[in-house]
Amino acid sequence: MPEDRIRLIDRLTATQALGAVILIRLYIGAIFLFEGILKFLRPDTLGSGRFDKAGIPASDIFAPLDGILEIACGALILLGLLTRLAAIPMVVNMVGALLITKSPILWGDAALFAGKSGWWDFVHESRTDFAQLCGSLFLIVVGAGAYSLDARRTTPTATGTPSH
Repeated sequence: MPEDRIRLIDRLTATQALGAVILIRLYIGAIFLFEGILKFLRPDTLGSGRFDKAGIPASDIFAPLDGILEIACGALILLGLLTRLAAIPMVVNMVGALLITKSPILWGDAALFAGKSGWWDFVHESRTDFAQLCGSLFLIVVGAGAYSLDARRTTPTATGTPSH
């Protein structure tokens, strides 16, 4: 592997954050992992059926793809492996969820949330999405923390270079 490529991976996985970041990783990773699994266990209400009801085209393709991404990225975040890279698609995922499924609540046009409209219903229904978005952004900024595979991977050796 070329040296500049190794350095890039080291920079992406390096973290000097406290071990307490594991609490954020446990929450963020578990929610993504479980929600991804639920897309397959309950496709009518949480998978392709929900995507179709929200007006997402090709819901039979995008719902399983979203489920696979949530499972994979959630597991990586839980392990603290390639955490920053795993959090990036989850930021996109949460922005999409907020724009596609939650913002229509503001205008009273939410097919998924019949009878709900306005600011307070929007805030209530999007609370988990905002928490997941903020947690994912936090992990991109600080990394996986001391109790992670990323930290173990890039722990400096006696020579001052990361161990691989």
